[in-house]
Amino acid sequence: MYLCASLKDLKKIISYTFVYKGIALLVVACNLLFVIFNLLSLVLFIPVLQLIFRSPNALRMPKHPQNPDSILDFGRFLKEFYEFHMASMVKQDPEFTLLVVCLSVFTAFFLKNLFRYGAVWFQSQLRMAVVRDVRNELFYKVLILPLSFHSNERRGDIMARMNSDVGEIEVAVVSMLELIFREPIAVIINVVTLILLSPELTLFSLFLLPVSAFVISKINKSLKRTAKQGQEQTGLLYASIDEALNGVRIIKAFGAIHFIKTRFEHVNLLHQRLITKTFRKKDLAPLINETLGALIMLLLVFFGGRLILNHQSGVLSGEVFLTFIIVFSQMLRPIQGISSSLANLAKARVSLGRIQEILIQDEVIKNAPNAIKLSAFEDTIAFNGVSFSYTSDLVLEDISFEIKKGQTIAVVGESGSGKSTLLDLIPRFHDPSAGNITIDGIDLRAIDIQHLRQMIGIVAQDSLLFNATILENIAFGDEAPDMNRAIAAAKNANALEFITMLDGGFEYNVGDRGNKLSGGQKQRISIARAMYKNPEILLLDEATSALDTESERQVQLALDSIMKGKTSIVVAHRLSTIINADVIMVFKKGRIVETGSHQQLLQKQGEYAKFCLLQGIGLEKEQKKA
Repeated sequence: MYLCASLKDLKKIISYTFVYKGIALLVVACNLLFVIFNLLSLVLFIPVLQLIFRSPNALRMPKHPQNPDSILDFGRFLKEFYEFHMASMVKQDPEFTLLVVCLSVFTAFFLKNLFRYGAVWFQSQLRMAVVRDVRNELFYKVLILPLSFHSNERRGDIMARMNSDVGEIEVAVVSMLELIFREPIAVIINVVTLILLSPELTLFSLFLLPVSAFVISKINKSLKRTAKQGQEQTGLLYASIDEALNGVRIIKAFGAIHFIKTRFEHVNLLHQRLITKTFRKKDLAPLINETLGALIMLLLVFFGGRLILNHQSGVLSGEVFLTFIIVFSQMLRPIQGISSSLANLAKARVSLGRIQEILIQDEVIKNAPNAIKLSAFEDTIAFNGVSFSYTSDLVLEDISFEIKKGQTIAVVGESGSGKSTLLDLIPRFHDPSAGNITIDGIDLRAIDIQHLRQMIGIVAQDSLLFNATILENIAFGDEAPDMNRAIAAAKNANALEFITMLDGGFEYNVGDRGNKLSGGQKQRISIARAMYKNPEILLLDEATSALDTESERQVQLALDSIMKGKTSIVVAHRLSTIINADVIMVFKKGRIVETGSHQQLLQKQGEYAKFCLLQGIGLEKEQKKA
C-alpha cells in the first residue's frame, strides 16, 4: 500500500522521466540485462562445485530434458538442459569443462558489469535532463507569478526549492526506475531460481519479505515527516544567508555581526539536527533488512545443513545447497535496494510537494484568449472605478481619472497611500479587484502582456542593476544590443560622460546589484535602460528620493529630457520635481482627495498645500511680498 501511495504521488516524476522515452528504455534494458547476467554469474558456478565435491565417476547423470509443455515449465527445462549437458561434458573431459565454466562465469561477470555501467551511463544523462526540466519549469513559474507571491515568500526558501528540493527529485528519478524496472524483477527472477533449486528452502526463506515490508513502511512514514521538517529548515537556512549577504553593510554599521552570527548558528544547528535525523532514518531500513536477511540465511544454513548431514541427498545436494545460499544472499541486495528506493522516494515526495506548491500557484496575471497585440498608444489611459486590495483591506478605492497622450501626471501623498500600487496596475503587475483600466478604450486585461509592457518604461527608486556590463544593463532584454541606441539612451539619461570615464566604458561590469557604481550613476543607468526601449508611457516611482542633492540634480535633468513627448506618471515625495506636471493628484488612504495643477492646489490650501509648506515650496513669493 505504501508503494502504491508513493507511485501515485510521484506520477509527475514519472511523466518528467518518460519525456525521454528512448533514454529511459535504454536504462530499463541495461538494468534488466544486468539482473540476468548477475544471476547467471552465480548459477554457472554449479558445475565448478560439482567438480570440486564429486569425482567424475561418482557424478550421477541427470535425466534427459523433456520439451516444456508451457511457459511455466520453460525455467525447469533450461535447468535440466544445462545440468544434462554439463554432466556429459564433465564425464568426458573434466579439465576442459572447468575451463569452459570459468570462461563462462567471467563472460557473465563482464557482461553484468558492462550493462550496469551502461545503466549508469544513460541514467546520468536522464536524471540531469529531468532536473534541468524541473528547474526550468520552476524558474519560469517563479518569474511569471505576481509580485504578491514574491512579497509573501522568502527568497531563500524559493532558492532552497530550486536547489535541494530539485536535488531530491534527481535522486528519485534513479530510485523510481530501479524500484519499478529493476529491483522487483531481480527479486522475481531470484525467487524463481530459488524455487527451481529447492522449493522447500524457498518457502522457508520467504518469511523475510512480509517482515521487511512492515519495517520499511514504518520507517519511511517517519522519514517523510522528518524530511519535510528538514526541507523547510533548509529554506530558512537559505533565507538567513540571503538576508545577511544583502544586508552586510547594515550589519557592520550597527555592530550586529555577533548578533547575526548567533542567529545564523541557531538556524544552522536546527538544520544540522534535522538533516542528521533524516540521514539516520533513511539508512536504517537497509541495515534492518540486512540483519533480518542474515538471520534468515543462517536459519537456511541450519535447515539445509541438517538435510545434507542426514544424508537426504535426494532432497538436496551440497553444491545445489551452496548455490541456493549464494543466490539467496544476492536476493537480499534488490530487497535492500527496494528499501533504499522507498526511503529516497519518501524524501522526494516531500520535495515534490514543496515544488508543486509553487507550480500549482495561480498565475493570476495571464493573457486572455485571443489577446490583442496593441502596437501603439494613441490617445488615453483611463482608470474607471478602480479598487485594489492585497488581502481584505483596500489599498486603492474607487480611483477614476484619465491621462491624455503626452501629459505628465504626478501622484503625491503620505507613505502607504497606494501611490506605488497605482503604478503597478498599469503594466499589470497586479489586476484591479474592482473596476478596470483601459488604453484607448481597450481593457488592459484584453491586451497581450508582452506588447503592453513593451510600451512602458519604468524607473523605480531602487535602481536594480544586474551583474553584467553597462551595455547589457542598458539594453536589458535585447539579445543583440545596439551600441548606437545604447549611446543615445545614455546621452539622454545624462550618463554618457561618466560611462566614458570608466575602465572599459560600456563594457565595464557594474558588479552585484550595481554596487560598483554610485547611487546617482545607477539611477541614470536605469533611466538609460528605460530610454533604450523608447517607451510611449513612462512610470517614475520616486526616482530621485534616495539621492543626494547633486545626484538628484543630474538625474532630474535626465528625467526632464526623457519625459519630453512621453506620457508620464510620476510618483514623488520631493514636490520640487513635479511642480510643472500637467496634473497633480493627491492620495490619502487609497483615495484621490485633490486634483489640479501646482498653483490650483496651492490655492485650495488643502493636503497638497500642507505638503508644500513642510518642504518650503511656494513660500518664496510670500516672503518677497512681505
